Amino acid sequence: MAEAFAAVQPLLDEYSDIERQLADPAVHADTGRSRTLGRRFAELGRVVAAHRAWAAAHDDLEAAQEMAEADPDFADEIPALQKVADEATEELRQILIPRDPDDARDVIMEIKSGEGGEESALFAGDLLKMYLKYAESKGWKAEILEATETDMGGFKDISVAMKYKGNPEPEDGVWAHLKYEGGVHRVQRVPATESQGRIHTSAAGVLVYPEAETVEDVELDMNEVRVDVYRSSGPGGQSVNTTDSAVRLTHIPTGIVVSCQNEKSQLQNKESAMRILRARLLAAQKEAAEAEAQDMRKSQVRTVDRSERIRTYNYPENRIADHRTGYKAYNLDHVLAGDLQPVVQSAIDADEAARLAAHED
Repeated sequence: MAEAFAAVQPLLDEYSDIERQLADPAVHADTGRSRTLGRRFAELGRVVAAHRAWAAAHDDLEAAQEMAEADPDFADEIPALQKVADEATEELRQILIPRDPDDARDVIMEIKSGEGGEESALFAGDLLKMYLKYAESKGWKAEILEATETDMGGFKDISVAMKYKGNPEPEDGVWAHLKYEGGVHRVQRVPATESQGRIHTSAAGVLVYPEAETVEDVELDMNEVRVDVYRSSGPGGQSVNTTDSAVRLTHIPTGIVVSCQNEKSQLQNKESAMRILRARLLAAQKEAAEAEAQDMRKSQVRTVDRSERIRTYNYPENRIADHRTGYKAYNLDHVLAGDLQPVVQSAIDADEAARLAAHED
């Protein structure tokens, strides 16, 4: 009992310290800091609750054992109390396993057409609808930041921000669910452009980044960012605006390029582009830090190579299959309508199992 208490004590101290900070009105004047502290407070709240339950269960068990020495009748209560104490110990152990620090973050998702031309662009649009309906079912706010539409209504690429309303528990965060969506999504169906009814295979790529919430999240020197403005254009290249409102940002040190033209205002397009750029830079910084520390992720879910397909959507068989977790179901129509949680849950379960195994090693 003493060892477990020693391991959790720094977290209990941190919880108390954040609680004091959040009681200070000055903290709430800084939205970024308040949100960061609130997210950490919610995360530590689970640890505090589990520790209290664990301590109470062990206190009850120890009391029963002491009383049983004086009165054997109390011995009958010990097995049940031991079971409660063991369960509380296991719950606390699992909660103390380090989880992804970004789980409570909002995300920026990019969907890009790939192999398959117009059919791939149409599929990218179908994926967008699926994610928007999934976000709606979770109560998240979705905001289209940038989109390049094709003549047939598909998308060459589209960027969308997904935001949780309030301060979520880490396991409820947007990143905690959507981080597994990054990779190549393959579709098998008869394309709208196919006149002979043949099944084609094409693909679209999905990239997901935790959104940088404050300036401090990302070291960004605007002297290293080239800002270009130009006239926005629609499908086929026709001009859709008579002013130079489109914005292209180029981060010179990394070569990352972000373009936005959805809004009529150059300022709004620049703000959207900055959000995407910060998210990409945050992801790049984390990847570099992990590589430097040789923190190789053991879970096949978390080490997914974005160049490899992660999921197949088979329309003729109404089948959805995730190639990382082995999940398979014949309700593709429901999944495309936003019922994505069982597929996501299979990835969450595989990830948690891998982290638990790594922690025990």
